[in-house]
Amino acid sequence: MDITPIMDMDVKGKRLLVRADLNVPVQDGFITDDTRIKRFAEGMRPLLERGARLVILTHMGRPNGNLDSSLSVDKLRPALAKHLGVPVTFSDISAGPAAEINVSRIGDGEVILCENVRYNPGEEQNDPELAAQFARLGDIYVNDAFSCAHRAHASTAAITNFLPSAAGPLLLAELKALSTALETPQSPAVAIVGGAKVSTKIAVLKHLVQKLDAIIVGGGMANTFLFARGAPMGRSLHEANMTETVAEIYALARASGCEILLPEDVVVAKEFREGARKKIVPWDKCPDDSMILDAGTVALRNFQGVLASAQTILWNGPLGAFEIPPFDHSTMALSETAAELTRAGLAVSVAGGGDTVAALNTAGVADEFTYVSTAGGAFLEWLEGKTLPGIAALMNAQKAA
Repeated sequence: MDITPIMDMDVKGKRLLVRADLNVPVQDGFITDDTRIKRFAEGMRPLLERGARLVILTHMGRPNGNLDSSLSVDKLRPALAKHLGVPVTFSDISAGPAAEINVSRIGDGEVILCENVRYNPGEEQNDPELAAQFARLGDIYVNDAFSCAHRAHASTAAITNFLPSAAGPLLLAELKALSTALETPQSPAVAIVGGAKVSTKIAVLKHLVQKLDAIIVGGGMANTFLFARGAPMGRSLHEANMTETVAEIYALARASGCEILLPEDVVVAKEFREGARKKIVPWDKCPDDSMILDAGTVALRNFQGVLASAQTILWNGPLGAFEIPPFDHSTMALSETAAELTRAGLAVSVAGGGDTVAALNTAGVADEFTYVSTAGGAFLEWLEGKTLPGIAALMNAQKAA
């Protein structure tokens, strides 16, 4: 992609207006997981050491243009300062003359965090007037928030019309990982796609079957595929109205030479609770009083065999109801298989999506994957083959000089 990396630029004395995604979980005013802040800071520290002046724009929650004090980003400063290794000052406004005055006070190697950009009514409307106000806070715009790139907002899209623009290290790492897994994958390339509903991932499945060699379908989505094949569902989660869509996905897969793999056996139970009694039955033998909650032992063995020969593994969605044991077994076991292959240098593994990240963290293997994306909606839209507005804006932007 024709995007300028900020790391290649001369940044000494320059105000870098950096759009970050520091929308971290907060409870009772305290950050409960600062992973995003830590990862962001790792990329910014080298720029600070080279004399850049960081002006950080970020959001928290959905204040819808209102001043909701519970969503102030001021509470992020201690964690930011800790991970950046320098003090972080604060501007209680992110646009306008007062913000410009606040920003003018920082020197080389210093950092200022601006208040929640979504307090501005024009942010989510991609308002060019607001973008122009943001632009007056910096010399170079840097987008380091891939997770916000699927939104055409003033701080992610319109801003590139007013400043030389570049990509931050986190955003570039995400683009590289996703391109490696989807645009130029080493074959055999296999995707694991799970989750509750086919209807939420129709575009993902239709795109992936045209790009990869095999797709393992799990979770409630697998139930819908099995139902389309004629399997009884008992009380299982499935979408009976999706049989035509499943047929379309199969047709695209056949035309592209992509194999769709479903569980040959399944774990069923009468109750969805921790420690519930379970049994394993063939894919077409779910009892009327039971529900399918995980892939079975034969299915797991088959899936592990498919991964064993893969050079690229793309993961989005669990194989079963992984939140509650004993229905987490197949997801945990297959994630360990993918991690082992990655450790051995046999496969590149890229994973993303909220449930997927949670499952990999539970299994303790997230750090062993080649790349784990926390981008959520942007990750899914990339899997769908969409052009993300924030990325398009960078590609069409003024080049940082």
